[in-house]
Amino acid sequence: MSKKAPEFNASSMADIAFLLLIFFLVTTTMDIDMGITRKLPPPPDTSVKAPDINERNIFQILVNKNDKLLVNGKPGNIRDLKTQVKDFILNPYNRANLSEKKVVNINYLGEVNISKGIISLQNDRGTSYEMYIKVQNELAAAFKDMRNNLSQEKLGMKYEDLSRKEYLDAINKAIPVAISEAEPKNVGE
Repeated sequence: MSKKAPEFNASSMADIAFLLLIFFLVTTTMDIDMGITRKLPPPPDTSVKAPDINERNIFQILVNKNDKLLVNGKPGNIRDLKTQVKDFILNPYNRANLSEKKVVNINYLGEVNISKGIISLQNDRGTSYEMYIKVQNELAAAFKDMRNNLSQEKLGMKYEDLSRKEYLDAINKAIPVAISEAEPKNVGE
């Protein structure tokens, strides 16, 4: 005589699994890609002539299909890009080969040297998305550092900690983000 094993009632297992699923969905955070924060300019007015820009006020960055940088006509390195951009825009020693500056009186900041410099970025159609993002990150980091330094010097706090719109506008006016990004093309090796 063999003894039959009692059956296990599994009817509530589906309910428990469903509750666990709901618990994990509610408590898990999802990463959200933020993208690149840029405010695009309005379309150009074809009746207005483009202003003449002094050659010394243009900082050229070319990225080829092999993800190699050419910075102002010389081979460049992504690790040095942030420092090169800051030196070009700030031009602390008034070098003739870096951007010109003009002195402007800005509310809350007083007299400030504003750069006439423009960062010109040109990518190849074959440039990797990863390299494109690296270059954009370095450019954004350079402007963030410059704004933080000016904010610390003039207002005593970091740019990202400023809460008054007037202060933010003053720092943005003193260090405008002037990046010109041309349509990708084949820039070569």
